[in-house]
Amino acid sequence: MILDNATVPLNVQLAELFRQRIVKGVWKEGEKLPSLDKLVEEFEVARVTVRQAVDRLARDGLVSPERGRGTFVTGAPSSDRWLRVETSLRNLADVYRDTHPTILNIDESARSPRLLESDGVAASQYVYMRRVHAHEGRPYCVIDIYLDAEIFARHPVRFRRETVIPLLTAMPSVKIRTARQVLTISTADLEVAHHLGISVNAPVAEVRRVFTGPKRRVIYLGEVTYRGDFVHVEFDLKA
Repeated sequence: MILDNATVPLNVQLAELFRQRIVKGVWKEGEKLPSLDKLVEEFEVARVTVRQAVDRLARDGLVSPERGRGTFVTGAPSSDRWLRVETSLRNLADVYRDTHPTILNIDESARSPRLLESDGVAASQYVYMRRVHAHEGRPYCVIDIYLDAEIFARHPVRFRRETVIPLLTAMPSVKIRTARQVLTISTADLEVAHHLGISVNAPVAEVRRVFTGPKRRVIYLGEVTYRGDFVHVEFDLKA
């Protein structure tokens, strides 16, 4: 079996596979899709499943069924990969500063993060903020932030209204000794899918960021889930 019915409906999985073929140019604009029978044979699914998958793409304007002729590719998904995953603290601060995201705070409390021994030493107290960032009206990430309560208390109003990293890096009183992030490819759970407007199990990029100050004190932990279709990762490889 190419598809797995235990997770996402077959027609949704099939529509995503078709979408990727259009994105990658396997099915080019103006070309006719393989016949219904060929797609049924290739993917080992019912005819109704293929029709439902094609209908999903037709609603998105990617294909156009023509009576008596077949289904033709009429367009490609727009590229929304504007969000580059930066590999330096300065560039990361610039990304959040330049995009001016709309911030929706959905939770705030006093809560301790789950820290690894390699992360550093925990502060005595953290302020937890869960928020959604949006760009041009479209949500692109859900972020869980744990900020040292002593630092939060210096600018509580600004930390609630602004993106944390540019504000944190601009504070003369805050010394960031180390900054580390790890990126993992995953899939969206029900809650993340709801906040980001994507399907359950859609691809997402999970980034865990840890900043430490003097004496390895963890002053910031950010756990971010980005929409996979917005993210662009680029690295210079050393010879």
